[in-house]
Amino acid sequence: MFIQILAEAAATAGITGSFTLGIAGAGAAIGIGLIGAKMVEAVGRNPGTFGRVLALGILGIALAESIAIYALILAFQGR
Repeated sequence: MFIQILAEAAATAGITGSFTLGIAGAGAAIGIGLIGAKMVEAVGRNPGTFGRVLALGILGIALAESIAIYALILAFQGR
């Protein structure tokens, strides 16, 4: 339902780059929050895996943030 509303809004009014950036930024923020929460949960359950969990968590956060950076580039190009 939400996807249909977005598709209709894009067809009629035209979605600007700022809307694209806002959606991508919100998605990246949610992803980073979930990754951080699960990292804390994993270390809480097994403190001995702190180093491995930290390394994988930082990698996941960097990948989630790259989506927002890519959207920023597209927003400046006007797409």
